[in-house]
Amino acid sequence: MVLRLTTAHSSKPGTVILIDDQAATVKSNDISKTGKHGASKCRIEAIEIFSGKKKVIAVPGDTKFEVPMIDKRKAQVLSVSENTSSVMDLESFETIDIPVVEDIKGQVAVEKQVEYWDVEGKKMIMRVF
Repeated sequence: MVLRLTTAHSSKPGTVILIDDQAATVKSNDISKTGKHGASKCRIEAIEIFSGKKKVIAVPGDTKFEVPMIDKRKAQVLSVSENTSSVMDLESFETIDIPVVEDIKGQVAVEKQVEYWDVEGKKMIMRVF
């Protein structure tokens, strides 16, 4: 579910937008002036939330981007495997298997509380408490 729309011109650093149907956080937005024969151009550098890949795009300033709804939830870890963890949501008490971000794989352990993000139906453990 898309929260709202924003233009390339108003995408500030820290904004999360969808680029090629992947959620990415804007790191910088270089805006050129309008010229004699055209509109302003924006060069946006963003980092994908889940994969960590850097994306650089150049688009007209009036290009619209979707801003996804990010649902941040708390859960308790039930079991840990190589790339995923089985967690129990602390609000709904449902059990789900969620992948873990590479940076915190060593910190995730059984019975610890974690924060996972649900962005457009894709879930990932982002932080350990």
